[in-house]
Amino acid sequence: MTTDAEAPQQLGADRIPISALQPISKRISFVYLDRCVVHRESNAIVAMSEAGTTHLPAASFSTLLLGPGTRVTHQAMNLLSESGVVTCWVGEGGGRLYASAPSLSKSTRLLQEQARLVSSPKSRLAVARRMYGIRFPGEDVSRATMQRLRGMEGARIRKEYRKQAALAGVEWKGRHYDPNAWGSGDIVNRALSTANSCLYGVIHAVVAALGCSPGLGFVHTGHVLAFVYDIADLYKVEVTIPAAFEAASTGDPGLAANVRRIVRERVHDSRILDRSVDDIRYLLLGNKDGEQDDLDRDEMLLWDEEEGTVRAGVAYGDEP
Repeated sequence: MTTDAEAPQQLGADRIPISALQPISKRISFVYLDRCVVHRESNAIVAMSEAGTTHLPAASFSTLLLGPGTRVTHQAMNLLSESGVVTCWVGEGGGRLYASAPSLSKSTRLLQEQARLVSSPKSRLAVARRMYGIRFPGEDVSRATMQRLRGMEGARIRKEYRKQAALAGVEWKGRHYDPNAWGSGDIVNRALSTANSCLYGVIHAVVAALGCSPGLGFVHTGHVLAFVYDIADLYKVEVTIPAAFEAASTGDPGLAANVRRIVRERVHDSRILDRSVDDIRYLLLGNKDGEQDDLDRDEMLLWDEEEGTVRAGVAYGDEP
């Protein structure tokens, strides 16, 4: 069994309310398990195999990656969902099936803004430019077309591949990935696919926790994880690309485990969970300093075409 995490002590048996859960920015980025049975004991996820037993407090991590040979019980999935953990089934090909996780936010403001912004070509382009502005600090992208932005990004990524290949002393022949024949790729391409899978899981957990839609992307479109890919692309140059080349340079036969370890370290050192929360708020609300505003306000309102919103829980209309 591979856990990639130490075994903390168990939590109590009572269900933890969402308001008491660890915020997404303070959690462990991801935990990987394979060749084990995953079940629930009180409020802990327990992984059992011939190698031993590991207990993981469900609210302490954001993403659970289930590798080959894993089985998970209904009660375990129930606890993971209650705790806001995104669960991914991953294999050598990097394919995954996401389980649902509830939002850790009480407000739908971010989701409403996301839907509004993506529905207009003008506002959608403005958000896309903000995304590229994060990639290219100091450059004016306020009037750049999407074609121009794609060209800038392509050149930046190719340059980074060459740079990391030189630093790692690894031969680089270009990015080639066949999802139906994962093992046919060279060691760097396999490492890149593994690293990206980890990052996508982490970012999906953040998107779900904030109550946003994973499918309403601004640069990517037409896929249920389009917004996840949008946000993940902000961090690949500092997380997954150097992690993949570093892992490939070691020649370690345990490539996937090595990649996961390096990605987790880089996600932690670069504060990706904190930054992705702030970046999503900035992209959708324009808040550069990660301001909370009213995102944590637990209040039900009624929509009104003239006033915007009115109070709920009120008996409107004349008394008989």
